[in-house]
Amino acid sequence: MPLLKIKKTARTAARLDLRRLILVLTICSALIPFANTFYAGYLVQRQQLIDTTLEGHYAYATKLAHSTDDFLQSALQQLGYSAKLMAGHMDDIHYLGEEATRLRLQTKSFNSVTVIDQTGYVLATSPETLQIAGKTLKSAGVTETLKARGPIISQPYMAVTDNFIIFVSQPIFSAQGKYLGAVGGSIYLKQESMLDTLLGSHFYQDGTYVFVVDKNKHIIYHPNNKRVGEQISNNDAINQVSRGESGKTPLINSQGIEMLAGYAVVPSTGWGIVAQRPKTATLAPLNALMRSVLYKTLPIALLMLLVIWWSARRIASPLRQLANGARDMDKPETAQNIQSVRSWYFESQELKKAMLRGFGLLHRNITKLREDVNTDPLTGLGNRRHLEAAITAFQAEKTPFAVVAIDIDHFKKINDSFGHDAGDEVLRQLGRQIREVSRVDDIPCRMGGEEFLLLLPMAPLHSAAQVAERLRVLVEETELATVGRITVSLGVAHWSDGNDIKAVFQQADAMLYAAKRGGRNRVEVVPAATVAL
Repeated sequence: MPLLKIKKTARTAARLDLRRLILVLTICSALIPFANTFYAGYLVQRQQLIDTTLEGHYAYATKLAHSTDDFLQSALQQLGYSAKLMAGHMDDIHYLGEEATRLRLQTKSFNSVTVIDQTGYVLATSPETLQIAGKTLKSAGVTETLKARGPIISQPYMAVTDNFIIFVSQPIFSAQGKYLGAVGGSIYLKQESMLDTLLGSHFYQDGTYVFVVDKNKHIIYHPNNKRVGEQISNNDAINQVSRGESGKTPLINSQGIEMLAGYAVVPSTGWGIVAQRPKTATLAPLNALMRSVLYKTLPIALLMLLVIWWSARRIASPLRQLANGARDMDKPETAQNIQSVRSWYFESQELKKAMLRGFGLLHRNITKLREDVNTDPLTGLGNRRHLEAAITAFQAEKTPFAVVAIDIDHFKKINDSFGHDAGDEVLRQLGRQIREVSRVDDIPCRMGGEEFLLLLPMAPLHSAAQVAERLRVLVEETELATVGRITVSLGVAHWSDGNDIKAVFQQADAMLYAAKRGGRNRVEVVPAATVAL
């Protein structure tokens, strides 16, 4: 007897129903374009805001560079005029002192004014509190002035007065062209000055600030006075402006903050003026605007989602009920359920009519088909499919059962002697006799040819042996019209939970073949010691 194959129940994959499909498609078709438009609009406005800020800072830095240059040229011009006046009074200390005071107070361009001779000796100073009159200065600014003997705007340096300053000076020549010394104004970079006022007073109130660096990347002006004199090297704007370049760029400053910077060079000194603003401060109004837009559109969006959900539910409800009906077509109450579906639109109404028309025929055919699939057409007994379903159920419920394997003795001789029609009648008769000895819950099956099986659930081995013997006697005593008497050989085995199900059928087959070898027309029962495998 061939081995039985036990089928495994396949899991059905979850499918997306129409309601969810409509919801997903509608929400996606609404939200994706909205999100794309919202994000694209944000990116465009963001870039435009960055570009506008960079351009504005560049223009502002350029304007401040020119204003600073104009201030320094004006300071040189003032000093130049005073140098001409002082040329004839270098021996008049009182005059030189008054002229120095006038220079300092008239325009407040300088924090202090100093008059020196050709050796650096201080002839006069204002204010006098500096207490450097009568001293010879060796500071960087004075040394540069004496060496150049021309108009000078010094690089920033630390003065003897402990001030970080810029020294702006003009030479003093006699009428005969002899170099007599110089008059210079000091601008204190860490104190309030005209330069500080020029650079610190601007119209931006949005976090923008300005700082100035010299050619050596030292800060000579910064809103934070403590940073004046600091040298900066890791700033793209400073690196470029120190090379004499003007422009604009996003950058990360020396403090690690993202900035939007514009920068320009002061023509007369080579200083760099940088106007910059934190990127986060620049984008903050835009981010606030986009959040405001999002918050104001959110209620409408939620309302639309609610309408979409309600509409999807209404549209999908009839089709879902019809689909449930189609799935349960073999149930008697399905027709009534389909009839109660409220199909309020054309497509669902037509589907409902078609299902109701086909339901009656389908229901009748299902019953017949189910019988045909699981029944041997010749004997009316269960077939191999029916047997496998029964075994699967017994295993799932852990129901013990006995197996009786049945085979007609010398069946080939019957076919050869009396023909296949007679052989078919013998098979039908044996099928009727197997049913006759079976209980209501027993499973009689034809496995093919002259081979039959009888499963007896909850029957112990000895009871199954009695049923097999009763069948053997019944067959032997029955006289058939054409072929006369026939006999059968039977093998009996038993299965219980935990044993090998394949082995029980092998045991029944083995007992059947033992009966045939033992002379046929007999029942062989598997020994009790070999039942549990």
